Amino acid sequence: MAGAGDGGEGRSSGDKQEQPSPPVDRALHALGFEFTRITAREVAGRLPVTETCCQPFNWLNGGVSALMAESTASLGGYVASGYRRLAGVQLSINHVGPARLGDVVQAQATPVQLGRKIQVWEVQIWRIDPSTSECKDLVSTARVTLLTNLSTPEEMKSYEIGLKKFAKL
Repeated sequence: MAGAGDGGEGRSSGDKQEQPSPPVDRALHALGFEFTRITAREVAGRLPVTETCCQPFNWLNGGVSALMAESTASLGGYVASGYRRLAGVQLSINHVGPARLGDVVQAQATPVQLGRKIQVWEVQIWRIDPSTSECKDLVSTARVTLLTNLSTPEEMKSYEIGLKKFAKL
């Protein structure tokens, strides 16, 4: 994927520098999201709330919360389905508290139902206490329904391999 925005542009094959892996999720990566755990039973990660993530009132934009919810659930569904292509078919999210500019939020996605064709995931987004790194206040809660019985194109095999290295599966 060199040349596709992964930082590998312009390097010659003679460089000894290791190519960086493509991000696990491009959209979340662009916002500064960092995955901390990826398994078939849990996907978690953190996002610093920056100006890029905020609405004009300096609160986390609800669309960013929705992106975190669908992306973390989809990644978990991808792993849980044995790396089969999937599609989100429903996202329901409730925003119950604010995260402000400068806060750090944590998303945690866990499966409710892992069927062969349909998966349902619950995602909670919490504001993190900076002194303890513990979840402090619930920001959003979401439910994501995924269709998981789609065939996987051959060109997705490299993504699967990279994700397995990241998740240490």
